[in-house]
Amino acid sequence: MSALPSSIREASFDAMGPSWLPGVVAVEQSAYTHPWSLVNFRDAIQSGYQAQVLVGDRTLLGYFVAMKGVDEVHLLNITVTPHFQRQGWARVMLDALALWSRGQHAQWLWLEVRVSNIRAQEIYAQYGFRRVGLRKGYYPALQNKREDAIVMSLQL
Repeated sequence: MSALPSSIREASFDAMGPSWLPGVVAVEQSAYTHPWSLVNFRDAIQSGYQAQVLVGDRTLLGYFVAMKGVDEVHLLNITVTPHFQRQGWARVMLDALALWSRGQHAQWLWLEVRVSNIRAQEIYAQYGFRRVGLRKGYYPALQNKREDAIVMSLQL
């Protein structure tokens, strides 16, 4: 495997199709203790969810999956490849998601985030998301336990 570039200045989005799935699943497994499976991603794509990869210099920088509702969009998964975290790529993906959501006439963006994922909570809060609720035992956790999720929303 070739070394990853240390920094990338330009990137573009591509639809998350079958050719991207091995890389997406590899990133997912490297980023989370309870990753989405290949089947989860395939189901999201087959369901017509908005699934995009962010690519720079032929390298997968990140991806997101979102589900459109009547007047809202629910962000189901957003991940920056660990090597490229803290470089602003999450903001780039949130910008793209917000733009797409507005084009779908959505009024709100919704998401859940693990209580333990302080960095993600900070990113969302800086973007303008507000904490609106808590889902008890929402996420699987280590040792067969469950972790609460903070529900956040952003008015578009």
